[in-house]
Amino acid sequence: TSRPDIMAAEYRLYAANADIGAARAAFFPSLSLTSTAGYSSGELRNLFESSSQVWRFAPQISLPIFTAGRLKNNLSLSEVRKELAVVEYEDTVEQAFREVSDALSTAATVDARFIDQNALVQTAEKRLLLSEKRYEAGIESYLAVLDAKRELYTARQNEIRIRSAKATNRINLFRAVGGGAL
Repeated sequence: TSRPDIMAAEYRLYAANADIGAARAAFFPSLSLTSTAGYSSGELRNLFESSSQVWRFAPQISLPIFTAGRLKNNLSLSEVRKELAVVEYEDTVEQAFREVSDALSTAATVDARFIDQNALVQTAEKRLLLSEKRYEAGIESYLAVLDAKRELYTARQNEIRIRSAKATNRINLFRAVGGGAL
């Protein structure tokens, strides 16, 4: 997925899972080796000869014996944090599905409204044309022409509003499916 919120929840879940591994690893003894290398010589002129090189190794072993339950508590805490991360991930995915579903259902509704409004605009245009012809023939007053113009302008304004809602919905749908995420 390319939704940033889902990716963030997924990485938090990975981190919580890694914390469990680290808490379990703390139960095992740790071994570390340290070394030093250098030169030693009683005389300055013999300082950098190969016979004056000194190496020293020092192994260290750390055993987790007397921790008074700290390691078990750390493991339990890591497991609880992982469970919380799983719940958060599931909630984030559910929210994403809900946003996509809402945007799709709104798209269907807005598309149907746009088709209906477009038909209404075409009907208002025909009515205006007929009213103008009837006025020119002397059958109707100019008030009927003005009323037909007002109806057409209102229908066009509503068509523009629906077109704007349609564009907004497409943006919301694009965002809901994760479009434009970096």
